[in-house]
Amino acid sequence: MYILQNLRMAQPKSKRVIKIILFLGTLISMFYVPWPIVIAWIKPLPSTIQEQVDAVADYGFDGIIVYVDQKGEKPAFYTAGYKNKESKTPADPKSLFKIASVNKLFTAVAIAKLTRDGRLSLDKTLGDYFPELSGRIAHADQITIRMMVQHRSGIPNYTDTPDYWVHPKDSDEERLALVLDLPAKFEPDTDYAYSNTNYLLLAQLIARITGDSEFAYIQKEILDPLSLKHTYASVHEVNMDDVMSGYYVGYPHDLKTQDVGMLATADDLGKFIRALNDGSVFKDRKEQDIYSSIYEFGHTGLVPGYQTIAKYDQDLDAVVIQFTNTVNFQGYNWNMSEVMYSRILKILRKKE
Repeated sequence: MYILQNLRMAQPKSKRVIKIILFLGTLISMFYVPWPIVIAWIKPLPSTIQEQVDAVADYGFDGIIVYVDQKGEKPAFYTAGYKNKESKTPADPKSLFKIASVNKLFTAVAIAKLTRDGRLSLDKTLGDYFPELSGRIAHADQITIRMMVQHRSGIPNYTDTPDYWVHPKDSDEERLALVLDLPAKFEPDTDYAYSNTNYLLLAQLIARITGDSEFAYIQKEILDPLSLKHTYASVHEVNMDDVMSGYYVGYPHDLKTQDVGMLATADDLGKFIRALNDGSVFKDRKEQDIYSSIYEFGHTGLVPGYQTIAKYDQDLDAVVIQFTNTVNFQGYNWNMSEVMYSRILKILRKKE
């Protein structure tokens, strides 16, 4: 506004200078516009989900799987690109996919179930359950289980440590060691900061309480009752031919053998998200209310080679799962997956 006012009052020569400055400023600002995202947003919306999915290469992904479960309709699958780009194997809707942080939904449900059964208390502290960590994790005697579930503990995130994904650790003990004796990010329950360390510790808590692994408890209390037979704890438990390949831009090798947590088919994950949102994953209303008080009902996940969006849209009464198998921590890679997902929802709304 100040420049425009000066432009009106300036002499002709000064006006030319100001116009040049404005023009240069406009050019510079255009340089910083995220044009790939803008272009993806403004393209005409196709009439079908398959047409949108077929544009996967334009979004920078080698392959995609989309699952849509809309109430009253049979679940539908849409694929494009490659399950394995080296062999040119087409994307397969039945492929196993690394769901990354979406597994936090399973962990949070397990915590709610153990709380409902009186086997743990959300208001007890990390120090109560892991006395050996008092003095090793800042404020361990003030951080409650509820704070950890909700990412309000202030415990540093081990995946944020320098070059973590260049040299990822092979065990939870090694991962936890990365943040021991570090200062807290903030005082407990005064802020929010997403931390994978919270859920690493929650998994260990579930194992300590049940006397078995976290996944064994998830299998017994969540997967088996829902008849989910294609969800696994690790790549070590599956036939690798069933796993969708994962790629990182600039890295020449397939990342599917890297062990970074749970795998599931789109169908299994979609059924779980539906059960989470309609309440059928819970034993009773009390258990459902406990969960509602501590965590969310949809999630995203990102590890090298694998991006997942798994959410329920209440207006559409639809579960939409999206798997994309190409990652780049630089640039707009994640944003492009969100644009793809948003456009799929728009097509569903348009159909409605």
